[in-house]
Amino acid sequence: MSALAHKTDPTVFHNSNSQEFVTVYVADQLLGVEVKSIQDVFSLHDLTPVPGARKEIAGVLNLRGRIVTAIDARVRLGLEPRAEGYANVMAVGVQYKGDDYCILVDKVGEVLRLDDTSFELNPLNMDPNWKIFSKGIYRLDGKLLMSLDIEAMLSTIDLGVST
Repeated sequence: MSALAHKTDPTVFHNSNSQEFVTVYVADQLLGVEVKSIQDVFSLHDLTPVPGARKEIAGVLNLRGRIVTAIDARVRLGLEPRAEGYANVMAVGVQYKGDDYCILVDKVGEVLRLDDTSFELNPLNMDPNWKIFSKGIYRLDGKLLMSLDIEAMLSTIDLGVST
């Protein structure tokens, strides 16, 4: 098979025993978001705050004609919000129950294909604030990659206005 055919044949790279992740960082912790969950990865430029919204809702933005609710992953994971604000913060765009969201992260890394045999359940000593948003972990060369559960990040948040 030629190199070109190898690159364009989707069956060559498809392995049902692995998952593909976009890696992101939140407070120096390596997280993985399944590629199949992601619609966009972009740098945030304009964000409109929502008065009275919960603190994990950073605001809303217009992304190619779609109104997107921005969720601050730092706050959602129980960390302090960004002191420097949201200018040029990286975002991972996802859809949940027909609505558009973006998860604000500190940095976007690379795309990794990880073998299912290296997947482990969450460690017992994992911080409870992080555990509820984790599907499990992968051990990578001296680091742990937490598989971020996007559905958990969004399903447990009250997107209404605070009282």
